[in-house]
Amino acid sequence: MSADLFTPLELRGTEIPNRVMVSPMCQYSCEGRDGLATDWHHTHLASRAVGGAGLVMTEATAVEPRGRITPHDLGIWSDDHTDALADITASIREQGSVPGIQLAHAGRKASKTRPWEGSDPITDDDGWETIAPSATPWPYEEETVPTREMTSDDIDDLIDSFRAAAERAHEAGFRVAEIHAAHGYLLHEFLSPVTNQRDDEYGGSFRNRTRLLREITTEIRDVWPDDDPLFVRISATDWLPDRESWDVSQSVRLADDLASLGVDLIDVSAGGIHPDQQIPSTGPGYQERYARRVKQDSDEDVAVGAVGGITTAEQADALVRNERADLAIVGREHLRDPYFALHAAQELDRLDDVEVPVQYHRAF
Repeated sequence: MSADLFTPLELRGTEIPNRVMVSPMCQYSCEGRDGLATDWHHTHLASRAVGGAGLVMTEATAVEPRGRITPHDLGIWSDDHTDALADITASIREQGSVPGIQLAHAGRKASKTRPWEGSDPITDDDGWETIAPSATPWPYEEETVPTREMTSDDIDDLIDSFRAAAERAHEAGFRVAEIHAAHGYLLHEFLSPVTNQRDDEYGGSFRNRTRLLREITTEIRDVWPDDDPLFVRISATDWLPDRESWDVSQSVRLADDLASLGVDLIDVSAGGIHPDQQIPSTGPGYQERYARRVKQDSDEDVAVGAVGGITTAEQADALVRNERADLAIVGREHLRDPYFALHAAQELDRLDDVEVPVQYHRAF
């Protein structure tokens, strides 16, 4: 019998109670520039656990200060960050959900204002120099943020930062870690020939461009508990058909490589490497085809998550039931409806398979 949206997903020694995951969504809501979680983050994440999601993932959480997209992004580069996140993970677990964290570095897309402030490059003293595989800044229409090509020492430091962040994440109570290698941020910048013009062991061939992600994966898997899953989010395609770029066939190959290193699920998204990208459509489930391709064509036994335009219970259930993906990763619909999973269970007549808080029983 095939799985459905409310069949638990077992990865290593961790059981995710259903196949609904809250997608990482930046809140840009840290106070000051310290990257510490606030009451907003607690309320935002814990309420989605109350709403029945099996896996609740934090926003992109920077492994070092210059890895933030904006000065208001969440961070996990110090023990203070661990302490601030621990109460959040406890609240998520109390509701029967699994807490996850996305470990990230923004690369050349760092040092800009928040979306509601224009997403403009910060080029004054409030900003900072960005780092990337090559010294090519993000192509803003006017000013750009100074971008420096990473040295071998920078790369070593970055690997250490991801490893240390994973150790802190475990101490904070997270059960799933996800490496952010999508959407034009630093690790995606290494993967794509659009942004990686290096001529050393980290540039050129597929093997070289994927080297940094493989090395970070190995380091995190070394410190991440054996019973806890490790995810990687990728952009399956750069959506740049008219130039040499990252594409789905490379993503399938990468998924096999990552699975052999201990990655348990590939979170399949798309795009973000360059503003000239050509998105075929943005309708319901517009990225599902990429998740399905990775799942079908991978030679390794690795789970796959689909994200993008998932807005209804029937759509999410069909993803899993028809074996197009193992996990329905729901983003903006969770912003509109924090109780998406409970409502989906009600619609699909599966309320017996979710943990409805006793305080809410009268409504369900």
